[in-house]
Amino acid sequence: MTEITAHHGLFKNTDLHVDDTAGPGRAVLLIHGWPLSGESWSAQVPALQGAGYRVITYDRRGFGRSDKPARGYSYDTLAEDLNALITELDLTDLTLVGFSMGGGEVARYCSIYGTDRLHSVVFASAVTPYMLHTDDNPDGPLSKAKAAKLTAGLTKDEDSFYDQFTTEFFTSFSPPMTDEQGTLMVSEQQRQEAIVLCKQADKKAALACLTAFGTTDFRDDLPKVNVPALILHGELDGTVPFEGSGQRTHAALPGSELNVIAGAPHGVNVSHAAEFNTALITFLAK
Repeated sequence: MTEITAHHGLFKNTDLHVDDTAGPGRAVLLIHGWPLSGESWSAQVPALQGAGYRVITYDRRGFGRSDKPARGYSYDTLAEDLNALITELDLTDLTLVGFSMGGGEVARYCSIYGTDRLHSVVFASAVTPYMLHTDDNPDGPLSKAKAAKLTAGLTKDEDSFYDQFTTEFFTSFSPPMTDEQGTLMVSEQQRQEAIVLCKQADKKAALACLTAFGTTDFRDDLPKVNVPALILHGELDGTVPFEGSGQRTHAALPGSELNVIAGAPHGVNVSHAAEFNTALITFLAK
């Protein structure tokens, strides 16, 4: 375990909790989804270690075991945190794996800091290119009404919100993004473990990041991604539907690889861990 201090922005002494598992191979940095923590990668870390990679996870500011400042949750600041971590550990020939909200950090990092330190990137169930449905983004899968409902639900009652959110997170919906019946693809124990991680999040941070990943436009960031890229997504993701996110990200990155895991929900790295790990390790070997 390492603590990295992000020396920038409004809170210059924000400590980020980092788990760095040394290995003989290239470094793989895993960026978690909202509102979880680096511990959400528990099914990936041993598989990547076993394949010989140096595996690094960290908790985003405001979440998990990292410091929880009152402000500083724009994607520019979160990308600065990521850059501080990469610089402090002097990582090169690195693969960034961004899950859900973390995909936005990958895109914004490449846009601001370039790709000189990177070998490749992975957008897993990622919120790119732009979640919010607007007049100039008609394919955005997140309606303003749904965004407002999410914010209101989290504001009113965290326990109830996270109970429902984790259920949807691990449920395969057909068609996605509806309130119709779906199939929960993990055990109740796995869902409860996710709730524990959710409850480590600071409420102010969770609300700010909910707004950030729902309303940030990454369409101008993606063209700056000029390293090999894998788009990895669950077919029946009801939280970040493939058609409005993964499919569009793949189209925006000529030459990117696409792997859609059949029948999988948003939390595909848990529900379909073996398939997810195989796809990731196969890509890393290239």
